[in-house]
Amino acid sequence: MDRPPEGCLAKLDFVTSGMSHRFLLLGLFLFIPLAPAAENPAAFTPAPQRFQQEISTRFTAADGLGDNSVALIDAGPDGIIRAFAGGKWTEFREGAWREVPAMVPRSQNEFTLIDAAKKIVTVSIPWPEVRQILRQGKTVWLATAADPFILVNGKAESMNWPSRYRVNQMAAVKNGNLILASSAGLFQQREKGWSQMGIPDAAGRIWGIQEVLGVGVGPGDRVWFATKAGVAGQLEGGWRFFEGKDGLPWNDFTAVTVGPTEEIWFGTKLGLIRFDLRDWDYRQGPLWLPNDEVHQISIDREGLAWVATAGGVAVIERKKMSLAQKAAFYEEEISRFIKRTPFGYVAEAPLRKPGDKTTADPQDSDNDGLWTSMYGAGECFAFAATKEAGAQQRAKQAFEALRFLQKVTQGGEHSPPRGYVARTIRPADWPNPNAGRLESDRAAQKGDPLWKAYDPRWPKSADGKWYWKSDTSSDELDGHFFFYPLYYDFCADSAEEKERVREVVRDLADHLIEHNFMLIDHDGKPTRWGVFGPESLNRDPRWWPERGLNSLSILSYLAVAAHVTGDPKYEAASRDLIEKHGYAQNLMYPKVQNGAGSGNQSDDEMAFMSFYNLLRYSKDEQLRNQARVSFFRYWANEAPEMNPFFNFAYASQTLETTASHLSSRVDIKPWAGWLEDSVATLRGFPLDRLNWPHRNSHRLDIQLLGLERAEDIMELRHGRRGHRVKGKVLPVENRHFNHWNTDPWQLDYGGNGGELASGTVFLLPYYLGLYHGFIEKP
Repeated sequence: MDRPPEGCLAKLDFVTSGMSHRFLLLGLFLFIPLAPAAENPAAFTPAPQRFQQEISTRFTAADGLGDNSVALIDAGPDGIIRAFAGGKWTEFREGAWREVPAMVPRSQNEFTLIDAAKKIVTVSIPWPEVRQILRQGKTVWLATAADPFILVNGKAESMNWPSRYRVNQMAAVKNGNLILASSAGLFQQREKGWSQMGIPDAAGRIWGIQEVLGVGVGPGDRVWFATKAGVAGQLEGGWRFFEGKDGLPWNDFTAVTVGPTEEIWFGTKLGLIRFDLRDWDYRQGPLWLPNDEVHQISIDREGLAWVATAGGVAVIERKKMSLAQKAAFYEEEISRFIKRTPFGYVAEAPLRKPGDKTTADPQDSDNDGLWTSMYGAGECFAFAATKEAGAQQRAKQAFEALRFLQKVTQGGEHSPPRGYVARTIRPADWPNPNAGRLESDRAAQKGDPLWKAYDPRWPKSADGKWYWKSDTSSDELDGHFFFYPLYYDFCADSAEEKERVREVVRDLADHLIEHNFMLIDHDGKPTRWGVFGPESLNRDPRWWPERGLNSLSILSYLAVAAHVTGDPKYEAASRDLIEKHGYAQNLMYPKVQNGAGSGNQSDDEMAFMSFYNLLRYSKDEQLRNQARVSFFRYWANEAPEMNPFFNFAYASQTLETTASHLSSRVDIKPWAGWLEDSVATLRGFPLDRLNWPHRNSHRLDIQLLGLERAEDIMELRHGRRGHRVKGKVLPVENRHFNHWNTDPWQLDYGGNGGELASGTVFLLPYYLGLYHGFIEKP
């Protein structure tokens, strides 16, 4: 089987005849053939630090615009950007919009503008009818829906357009003639009038003879025009035609503008599109635009895109940054707005006022231990890669926070066995979190017989200062064990500090061993998800879905404990689980997947942390070999997700090795594109981490995930899960998620800017990639 260059969906047919796609994909991914080993490891060049960060700044009437609905945006000959809204011109100077009283029309039957000589002129065209100003050198044109005009000696002269055809947009070629998009098609200006343009494609279709919604002209007089059928453009090799299958995201066009570097911008009634002759970028929703209905686009002298919308103006710029600078931005934001309690737990922060980060009010979450572990792990990699003292100090704070989750559970009225870790803590002077909890737990038991209903779920600490949350899950433990060896190896810089790490690792690992590999709560029973013993995983049918993943987890915990403490009993416990209970075979299939997009992202996140630990710290080469093969199969299922944490964790353990499978050495290196996908995601993360909504399910370049029957189409459309036509999930610019456990196949996202997410999703993979040499040092 060839390795797919565009992600492993590229060669999979999701709609099959006579066979369920679920079983087809299951077979492909569980029994994916492994290629023979190559002689040399796959070469790669570390990704550069420098890139262009895309940033959008949005303005509304509250910022000085004449009205929220902006009809025109004009980059004048003096270099000043002006917006026409509500019958008023405002101009952008020194970071603010100011009204231009001298340019206010005296009546609705007049329109004012700046001519090529930088003078204010008034023309006899009703201002509500003007829909475009076009400039080329010393020539200025205006358009209404009925007619294009040319400005001559301060007056607007008609250009004899057949007014029965609606004018949508006009553009000019170098000789000063117009190309016009109209309700009747694409027309070009001739000496004797106007002639229609018809452009044939390879399929025999003629483009431009029915309604054309927008037109633009770029360098070399190359014309681009937009229709409901798609986009056509002149390239050096001739005309090219683009539809949804070619990556075009949407087709309800309102405007076309070509920048000086031949980036083509398309306005639509549902967002903004940029095409750089290679990639299509879609910008929709309040992260990017004050309103999705785009009226006009203007590119200024610095290459910034000014976008007039029905809700205000957006300016989209790409600012030169380094990945290290981006990391520093997120670090500062986490420190100012996210960290909670004196220990500095890291999750996300609700805002008292949507859109205003200064009103951040961080609260406890179910998984504070996990998220703080992943944040702290990133800081460990950062210090290992850069030796920057601030990273070491942040890692130390994370260690103290995680250590406290183990210590806070001891000595109180409701005290579990030594080594138990809490999910999180909250101050005792906050409202009692136990109120009504027992009743809700009993209700949850009706759907999940293994769910625990007991009181208190939030015991108090021995000193009475904290509530701590019990019923700790396996993903919390995965996070703790992922962090501790990194802190021990990279950041614990004294014998005393290393012993403190050994203590918490030893206590937690011993707790599990002494209780038949279960995490025992203060009620003397296992937590809902803290079960790793063979009696449950191998013999209780209720636990078979967790068999592979929990086997992987416990083997990785024991490898970490052996590495940190040096005590051989942990290796012995691991060998016992392998030889007597088949745990090495269990981890060969960590989760039963039905193909790409079918997994649980929380499980995937846990699996990658555990695989990384097991391969990094285990001394059992036979086990490591089996884990490599299992890890490859798992990663192959996740490859289309463009997840830099998954890709870097996998590549770090497989780029320079092979695995033994069926008596031969096999190639398990990541497929071509793993580094490019990872870096694209790191670069693409918006600096704005507020939970703005996104809509993608309407897009033309989306294929729904896993269609079988016609009746499934509407269900899955409403379910909003799918991928781009090239087989990969949506870019991070079109999604919002707090953590890597969010479903990346989801198409639509809610939100109102009322929650600030942590930058850990960037920091952990960035620092991991930096440490392993996948990204060049700053």
